[in-house]
Amino acid sequence: MKRKNRRWHPHDHPHNHNPYRHEVHEIQANFHKNARKFRYLRIVFLLILISIFYLLYQFVEVKIIFIFLLIFTVMREIGHFFFQTRLEKQILQPIDTLILGVDEIAKGNYDTEITHPTKNKIQALIASFNHMAKKLKKSEEMQKEYEKNRKLLIANISHDLKTPITSIQGYMEAILDGVVPQDKMELYFKIIYSNSQYMNKLIDDLFLFSKIDMDKLDFHFEDISIGDFTSDLMEEFAFEFEENNLAFHYINKLENDCLVKIDRKRIHQAIQNIIGNARKHGDENDLALNCELYREHDVIKLSIKDNGSGIPSDKLPYIFNRFYRIEKERTKNLMSTGLGLSIAKELVKAHGGNITVDSIEGEGSCFTIILPIFSKEGGKSE
Repeated sequence: MKRKNRRWHPHDHPHNHNPYRHEVHEIQANFHKNARKFRYLRIVFLLILISIFYLLYQFVEVKIIFIFLLIFTVMREIGHFFFQTRLEKQILQPIDTLILGVDEIAKGNYDTEITHPTKNKIQALIASFNHMAKKLKKSEEMQKEYEKNRKLLIANISHDLKTPITSIQGYMEAILDGVVPQDKMELYFKIIYSNSQYMNKLIDDLFLFSKIDMDKLDFHFEDISIGDFTSDLMEEFAFEFEENNLAFHYINKLENDCLVKIDRKRIHQAIQNIIGNARKHGDENDLALNCELYREHDVIKLSIKDNGSGIPSDKLPYIFNRFYRIEKERTKNLMSTGLGLSIAKELVKAHGGNITVDSIEGEGSCFTIILPIFSKEGGKSE
């Protein structure tokens, strides 16, 4: 057995060891003890047989029969001896090695790997054990990552709720103390309202994300003509951008409309989160969005490209992580919950699709929503 990267582990505590370890080792010791006794008894039995044959040989005239019987008995015992030796080498020793491996796993050392030169079916068992150890190690790493994310989630929720609550309390105290000039009163109420809106959105996003995380979010899938659906959706965003004097362009490059199986509300929300992300992080006065709908093989792609400052290459792999923000963006007036892109990706993945992103600093970012095409019969397009 080979042990890789053996190190102290939180589970390496006497109370965390396998509770049946003592019983297993006792059974193993008794088995080997009995095997040794059996081997010695066979030798004693062989010597007794030889003695009996010798005595009979002295008193029987047809001695050739006893010579053959003696040779046969000796050969049989030798054969049994070699068979038992091979059995121990090919089966019992690998099993001993497996027991040691299981003991290491019980201690929490998931880096354990068993090697044994045996070529029989025990090798398949050893391979399965090594595969199990790797899966347990991966599961442990995922559990640690989940725990780390959970703690980070709680810390971020606390921070993101405390900031607007503190702001609201401060402005309300000033109003109640009567120190706010009448001409500033409306501004104070707007700030209070904006902070309460942000808290409400944060709670909504958290509630939605928790339902996604627990696979308890309900989806109502329909066969939708993606061209018509997207065109209607883009008209809403175009109107909103025009009201804020921002540029918005949409092009439908589909030669023929395609059916996709989607939940209208969830896909709307995913697109809204991506566009909202572009607005939050783009130039407030010079933002321009270019959206294109096109087909590529058996998928539909909707690209949403902005002319913002772009995303640094070292930050790009993390933008879909929950609560991830570039720190300087926290100070913007339009606050972000840090869950928008994460929610968008999870919603699209629930449709069998994906979201990719390309970004160049100083030139903007392009998010692409990818959805599989479905035939009219309701199956995936071949």
